[in-house]
Amino acid sequence: MNSKSEIDEASRGSEASSSNTSSTPSNSKNQPPVGLCAGSGSNNPHIMKRAAARQLIERYFYQLLDGCGNPNCDNKYCASSGEARNLTPNEAAAEAIKLFYKEARLCDTLPNKVPRTEASNCDASASATFTNSNIKGKSSVESKQLDSASCSVSLADNKKDKPETSHNLSHEEKENAIYDNGSMLTEERVYELCDECLQTKNPEPLIRALGEAFTQPTILSKCFQRKIVDRDNHNKGEKKLDKESNAMCSSNDPDKDVDSVMGPGLDVASCQRALQYLTKVPSEYYSSAFVIALTTLAENIEIDLRITKSLSMDDIVHCFVIAFEVPDLGCSDYLEIALPAMCHAAQHLSVKAQAKLARLWGQHCKESLRHILETIQQLITLRVISTNYSRTFQVQDDDSVTMATKLMKIVYYANMLAGVMEPSSLREEPVVLASQLDPLGDALDHLYPLSQIKTFKEAQQEDPLAIELDINVLDVRKPYLPFEEFYNEPLSDTIEMDIDLANCKTEVANGRKFSFLKYPFVLTAATKSLGLYYENRIRMFSERRVSLLHAVVGAAPSMPFLRLKVRRSHLIDDALVELEMIAMERALDLKKQLVVEFEGEQGVDEGGVSKEFFQLVVEQIFNADFGMFTHRPDSQTVWFNPTSFETEAQFTLIGIVLGLAIYNNIILAVNFPMVVYRKLMGRKGSFEDLADWNMTLYNGLKDMLNYTGSDLDEVYYQTFRICYTDVFGSNIFHDLKENGDNIFVTQENKQEFVELYADFLLNKSVETQFKAFRRGFAMVTDESQLGTLFRPEEVEMLVCGSKKFDFIELEKSTEYDGGYTPESQIIKDFWSIVHSLSLENKRKLLQFTTGSDRVPVGGLSHLKLVVARNGPDCDRLPAAHTCFNVLLLPEYDSKEKLQDRLMKAINYSKGFGLL
Repeated sequence: MNSKSEIDEASRGSEASSSNTSSTPSNSKNQPPVGLCAGSGSNNPHIMKRAAARQLIERYFYQLLDGCGNPNCDNKYCASSGEARNLTPNEAAAEAIKLFYKEARLCDTLPNKVPRTEASNCDASASATFTNSNIKGKSSVESKQLDSASCSVSLADNKKDKPETSHNLSHEEKENAIYDNGSMLTEERVYELCDECLQTKNPEPLIRALGEAFTQPTILSKCFQRKIVDRDNHNKGEKKLDKESNAMCSSNDPDKDVDSVMGPGLDVASCQRALQYLTKVPSEYYSSAFVIALTTLAENIEIDLRITKSLSMDDIVHCFVIAFEVPDLGCSDYLEIALPAMCHAAQHLSVKAQAKLARLWGQHCKESLRHILETIQQLITLRVISTNYSRTFQVQDDDSVTMATKLMKIVYYANMLAGVMEPSSLREEPVVLASQLDPLGDALDHLYPLSQIKTFKEAQQEDPLAIELDINVLDVRKPYLPFEEFYNEPLSDTIEMDIDLANCKTEVANGRKFSFLKYPFVLTAATKSLGLYYENRIRMFSERRVSLLHAVVGAAPSMPFLRLKVRRSHLIDDALVELEMIAMERALDLKKQLVVEFEGEQGVDEGGVSKEFFQLVVEQIFNADFGMFTHRPDSQTVWFNPTSFETEAQFTLIGIVLGLAIYNNIILAVNFPMVVYRKLMGRKGSFEDLADWNMTLYNGLKDMLNYTGSDLDEVYYQTFRICYTDVFGSNIFHDLKENGDNIFVTQENKQEFVELYADFLLNKSVETQFKAFRRGFAMVTDESQLGTLFRPEEVEMLVCGSKKFDFIELEKSTEYDGGYTPESQIIKDFWSIVHSLSLENKRKLLQFTTGSDRVPVGGLSHLKLVVARNGPDCDRLPAAHTCFNVLLLPEYDSKEKLQDRLMKAINYSKGFGLL
């Protein structure tokens, strides 16, 4: 087309959809022809907006062709600058349209050929463009372009010295012009609309206002702006800045500075008040319209993020903040349509935008976090329970669930930021292990590829969002919401963990598959432990194959298992010696499946013998007489003995034992304080960790911190020299600072004293012992996902099991064999006896039937006990296959006889033998 006609066509086309929806009849005598600017008396907003768009496009066109006439012009989009390339009229027309869309710079001086009549005729009408514009029916891209053009003209009318350009206005003037627009929601306007709706029972004005604002990101991002006003003018009707906002704006603390997080626009508190006021209106008035508006908003945001990229990061983030402040709409369409659309749009946010949203939610929307989380959880649960998943259509293939999980990750980090955080300087140094590569090197590469576990481990990377936020779950002392509220049990129960683990490895390789193991916060500890179990089993099978290949090529004898042969009478000596030899010669053998044999006993280890081995090792090695650990009688926990005579190698071997227990899915009766697991995961002990290590000491130091009197040094009479007791009861003195005995604790240095005291007790005094212990633990677990999947509290559960002894759950999950059913009289008698047992005897029953007296992760409902008939009534005692959790129970003829035989069996069950 020709250049002039192309411009006319562009300006008409950009308003085509609006013109088609205009209420002004097409044959009206008062309507000016298309392409001409409406007079000052015209009330048609579409014609005015079309005229404004055409005017700017023509200015870009003549600026590209003829320039502004200024020989010193530095505008690269102007022919006078010399930087603009020579264009044909058609090329200039096409380029002018592009420049209009991205709001490129215009020169102050008008090119000679710009029609001055249009510029002057548009002055009166263009200023009303935003106020009367109707955005319904437009796409986000179109509205953005037209709104920008019309806003520019309306702003130009307020500049008397430069009436024909908007590019000379300051940012603040532009923001104020947008803020004053009728389409922008403010707290006061929402109040007025809600009150009007309640009085007139006519929701149409409210629905129209919400629709106009919540369908377009360009408008919604400018709603609920914070108004900074001149205090000298408050008597003229201008509103004062509320005290809270003013205090935050003037704060010197960047964490409390609104501008440092939100920029100069969004007033979160005002938005929350306004949308909370909306709940006074019955939801049926506006819920359906809100669903449509939010769905349209999500689509427009996604188009902008993926294609046009015209909105700033702040605008997009503000839209998400406002959208998720919307109160509960009380309709299923919100969960089924609008919320999935918002989650789908959120996945296109850049990492920086996600981080900004997390910071904003975490620092200024704390009270909304539970509502946001519960809403996302409802969406996931609704989809999971209403969808029939199969092996061909997994929950990982459900976009609604996966997109919601991705959005929940932002809420998860916001929840950490909103809680109590500790400095990252308290993180432990990473454990550095010697290379554990196969000694054959490349010799077997052509026969068998390197383990997929190794490849997966090497490809593992920290979450980019965590890196951007510089946050680690170990830094969180107390989250705003408990971490357990992020668990979704229906989802966790639905996931096929073997498939999810395969997806996790595939995602690392090519990023195509979704895996919930990359979002562990949504999974229960029991589900994650199953994923860890599968991963460890894959590693064991891999090592078994490598061992067989070694034997085939004659490199080494076949050793597919990690075999330990021990004597009961010398259990610790035998076990530690063998493990030390394995760790020195070939540490990779620790990754093989463990097989234990007690010398002189006829047992084949299918899991039960290993359980008993670990139980006996723990009983002896944590005994106070052994001297490696001390006992805290108040907390019933064990701690490293700082004055132990044992070598570092011995503590390394204890770490190996703990790692082997996790690796082989065996629960131990270990009573470490939580600080041990935090340190194992990479976090040093701090003052708050003293609470579960030594509550008496913690309370004493807490009282000191809370004491406000100026005579603290006289009341407590404490210096920087401390005293503690060794395993033999002798007092040992230590100076926390040089010449500490002469430095008294005062109000000025009491915080320093407390921190140094805790650091010495929990870190420095046991540094040698703990480093060796952690190194041994890492030798077994370094290639697993233990550190990425589990928090310290969950690692404790992996090691020690659950603390909830619910035998009703065990009864529900128990299966029967050999003719027994839940209705059999002996089964009814059996459970009646079990429920009446003391906790100690219940532990003995678990020990007898499963080989461990601990409750597995997730509770007794995850323990698959089988009660099988073992013949008719007789005098034999019940027996058990601990490897398979099978209780062999003869069909006794009376309840009394059953109780007598059962109690004898559980009290005299140590060792392996035939009954």
